[in-house]
Amino acid sequence: MKKPFTELLTDSIVVFDGAMGTVLYSKGIYINQCFEHLNCTRPHLISQIHREYCEAGADIIETNTFGANLIKLGQFGLAEKVREINMAGAQLAHAVAGKEKYVAAAIGPLGKPLEPYGTISLDEAGSCFLEQAQALIAGGGVDLFILETFSSVPEILAAIAAVRSVSALPILAQMTVGENQQTIYGETPAMIVKELEGQPVQAVGLNCSVGPAVILECMEQMRAASQIPLSAQPNAGFPRQIEGRLIYLSTPEYMAEYAKRMIQTGVTIVGSCCGSMPAHTKAIRAAVKALRPRQHVEIKEPVARPQPHLAAVEPSAPPTAFAQKVREGKFVVSVEIDPPWGTNPSSAVAAARLLHEHQIDAINIADGPRASARMSPMALAILLKQEVGIETILHYCCRDRNILGMQADLLGAHALGLHNLLLITGDPPKLGDYPFATAVFDVDSIGLLRITQKLNRGCDLSDNPIGEPTCFFLGVGANHGAIDLDEEVRRFEKKVESGAEYVLTQPVFDIRLLENFLKRIEAFHIPLLVGILPLISSRNAEFLHNEVPGMQIPDAIRERMRQYGKGPRAQAEGIVIAQEVLRAARPMVQGAYFMPPFGRVDTALKILEILR
Repeated sequence: MKKPFTELLTDSIVVFDGAMGTVLYSKGIYINQCFEHLNCTRPHLISQIHREYCEAGADIIETNTFGANLIKLGQFGLAEKVREINMAGAQLAHAVAGKEKYVAAAIGPLGKPLEPYGTISLDEAGSCFLEQAQALIAGGGVDLFILETFSSVPEILAAIAAVRSVSALPILAQMTVGENQQTIYGETPAMIVKELEGQPVQAVGLNCSVGPAVILECMEQMRAASQIPLSAQPNAGFPRQIEGRLIYLSTPEYMAEYAKRMIQTGVTIVGSCCGSMPAHTKAIRAAVKALRPRQHVEIKEPVARPQPHLAAVEPSAPPTAFAQKVREGKFVVSVEIDPPWGTNPSSAVAAARLLHEHQIDAINIADGPRASARMSPMALAILLKQEVGIETILHYCCRDRNILGMQADLLGAHALGLHNLLLITGDPPKLGDYPFATAVFDVDSIGLLRITQKLNRGCDLSDNPIGEPTCFFLGVGANHGAIDLDEEVRRFEKKVESGAEYVLTQPVFDIRLLENFLKRIEAFHIPLLVGILPLISSRNAEFLHNEVPGMQIPDAIRERMRQYGKGPRAQAEGIVIAQEVLRAARPMVQGAYFMPPFGRVDTALKILEILR
């Protein structure tokens, strides 16, 4: 008969199993599949892996449910199968564990950042974790919950609260850190254990992301800060790509040696994570068989990490001419130029040169518009700066880069002198030519604003000093005609709170919608550039109205375009309509943002004639 897990912690060293995904990969399961769905489609395979870990000496096996939450399963079109997959995961593990082994119900993070860096609220996160916890309990045979690989304290607190609201079972709460021994949000091991030891959990630890050496140093810091039972489940080192496969090079013997060092530091629960196999578990079991955790150890104090003195650091670069004009309240004009499909930028350079000759303030450079594959907007911005000398507003979207890539790009853009930004979430790949492409979306535009604001204050997202701060001029988009205008205004308020300094609207065709939106945001006192998009044909107007999200073209305007169909007369009417919108909006806004069709920047110049 198994003793309660809490009793097991007091007099034993507990050995967890290792990676599930690594073993599945070794058995020919491709990494683009949903591993958790295999609970339903290939249950015998999952059961076989559980048995292999039990035979290797694991005391506890985890359910194959790490990513079986609504958000992650939704990415595979399996959102409606949360309950089925989790119940199956619990049942499979229980059937293998029998009366001797323990089953830990595994719950991982949602895979998307929570507010304020993402769009998922704490309540929504809690609801997802609650749904998963209830399904795991319904599956039966669970002895404890393991919440693992969390990189955000607020998110793991939401998971703990959700589990505890439906279960009194023990909880092992594990977070993950990087090589700098911090989470991506700057939380240190000591901070983590201090935060979590006050929660209704029975053990706290770290897993994934890094190898044994880093985890050992973190365990020393955590033990120095708290006497709560600790857990350590590192990766088998860092992966290397060999002949097209990711290989983890830490041997079972190496992992076992570090497991002993963990225990000598005061760790009670040991195991392994990504890159490990049953052989690693077997070696860990053999190495720690006769050991007992030390309760009192001499721990060296962690090296104090220098904190950034943000107030004392000022950017040396002056504001851009575009930023200066906006801040002075002058009327500004920008025109959008899309990067070319191929490698030849000559048409974009010629268009920019024409606009520069007509004293246009800045060129907007779109970032993969409509999820298309084009030349890098940053590369085109540099070309226009070098060959034309005109200022650019670099669109930067969240779709294609993770948090690391975003910060790297932004630091590089600043070093290259690209300081005007328009931060957007980005169109999903399904709208473009590559619907099968992976969308990252680590954060949305609000989260990216907050990251960029930190760079402007002299530190990165983890509060690491970057030296001289950036001096980005931060712009955002807004849909003045959103169907759910309350939600649009709510997000707009968050954008302003997060550092937005100017805003560009979607194309305006109904001036009444713009007036209503301006009334809703008048308390924010932020410069607004009205979006102007000249229609070129009746079909173009119908397409924009019916098939492009965020576009609303009044019946009267679409009727005017229908009268001319297509051709030069229709294009001329589109310019007249755009001039009417610009004339009506001019007293209410501080600038205009033109989106000329097919790169015909001369249409923007024709529309502007009414102002000259």
